[in-house]
Amino acid sequence: MTGRERILATLNRQPADCIPLDIGGTDCTSIHVITYKKLRELMGLPGGPIDGGCLIQLVAQTGTDVMDALGVDAEPLWFGSQETKLWKTPFGVDLIMPEKFDVEDLPDGSSVVRSPQGVIYAKRAADAYYHDPIGAPLAEVSKPADLDRFDGLFDRWDFSYVYDEPFDALRERARQQYESTDRAVITLWRMHYAQAGMLLRGFEQFMIDLMVDKDLTHAIMGKLHQVYMDRVDAFLESFGDYCDVVFLTDDLGTQKGSMISPAIYREMIMPYIAELVGKIKAAGKPVVMHSCGAVSDFVPMMIEIGIDALNPVQVSAHGMNPADLVRQFGRDIAFWGGGCDTQHALNASDPETVRADVRQRLEEFGPNASLVFTQVHNIQYDVPPENVLAMRDEFWKQTRG
Repeated sequence: MTGRERILATLNRQPADCIPLDIGGTDCTSIHVITYKKLRELMGLPGGPIDGGCLIQLVAQTGTDVMDALGVDAEPLWFGSQETKLWKTPFGVDLIMPEKFDVEDLPDGSSVVRSPQGVIYAKRAADAYYHDPIGAPLAEVSKPADLDRFDGLFDRWDFSYVYDEPFDALRERARQQYESTDRAVITLWRMHYAQAGMLLRGFEQFMIDLMVDKDLTHAIMGKLHQVYMDRVDAFLESFGDYCDVVFLTDDLGTQKGSMISPAIYREMIMPYIAELVGKIKAAGKPVVMHSCGAVSDFVPMMIEIGIDALNPVQVSAHGMNPADLVRQFGRDIAFWGGGCDTQHALNASDPETVRADVRQRLEEFGPNASLVFTQVHNIQYDVPPENVLAMRDEFWKQTRG
C-alpha cells in the first residue's frame, strides 16, 4: 500500500498492510522548531532557516526530505502567505514566517505579536518557546445584539489574516503537492467551537456563559458556525480535490477530566460541530478530531457525529488507556496517536525509555485497533532528536520487522 492508501484504509477501519506512521502530518503531531533543527542535523540534512508551521505552538513545517527520511505516511497541507520574512528568534532558530506575522522581540527576552491594528494578541514569555494568547476580544459583550460590531473578527477567526495566499494560488500549490506524493495529504482547518468561545470571551467567562447565559453563547456559536460553514464550502471548492483528510481541533479535556460536562457539550456545542462535520463528510472527506486530555466521555458523541479518528489519545490522562478505548469504541472510531507518551517518555534522557514506551503502547492498542501511530501531541522542544529516531525505529521493529 501507499501511505495514502494505508491512512484511508485505517480511517475506514479496514485492513491495511501495516500500521501507518505520522510524524509531522498535522499541526498537532509536528515537531517544535528547536528539536526539528536538531533532528535535521542528526540526520545529516541541510541546515538553514526553517519554515514555521503553527505560529503559536512554534512547530516546523516538516520538509519533504525529513518526511522521506522518517518514512511517514501523512503530510500536511499548510495555508500560505504571499510574502515571507525571516525571524531570528531569541532561542537560536531562524524561522521563515508570513510577512504579516508582526512579531517583536523585547529587551527582556520575551516576544509579542500584534494585530494589524497594533493590538497585542499573543506573547512569548522570556525563556519560553511558545506564544500564549492575550486578551479576550468579546470580554465586554453583554447581549447578542452587541456581536454585530464584530463581524470582521468572526470572519477571520481560526483563519489568520497572515495567510493571505489567493485561493487560486492555494489550489495550484495543493494540486502540485497532492500529485507529487503518495502520502495522505492532511488539511488543517482548525474551526474550534468550545476553544473559540474560551478565547473570545475568556476561559472563565465562557464556562459561566455555558451555564447562565445560553442565549449569548448560542449567538456566538451561531456567528462562528455560519462563517465556518461558508469557509468549508470555499475550501472544498478551492482545493477539496487535493486533500485526503480534514483535521479539526477543539480541546475538551484536562489531565484529570473534561473541561465541561458532556451534557452541556451536547446541548450547547455539539449541534454546530455535528452539522459542520456532516458537510465535510458529505463531500467524501474523512475527519480527524484533535482533543487533548481526558476526553473518553466525549468519544461516543464524536462517533455519533461521524468523526473518523480521535487525536491524540493522551495516554497519561484519566480514562485514556488505549486498551480500554479500543475495547469500548474501537469498532466505531480509529485512533490517531498515543504511540509514545510525550509527557513522561519521549523527553527521557535514555532512548530505551522511549523504546519501552512504544512497545507498551502498541501492546495496549493491540492488533484490533485502527491505529495511525504517532506520539501524543507535538514533539516538544526538550526532546532529544535521538529519541525521535528511537521512537520511529522501535515502531518499525515492532510492526514492520
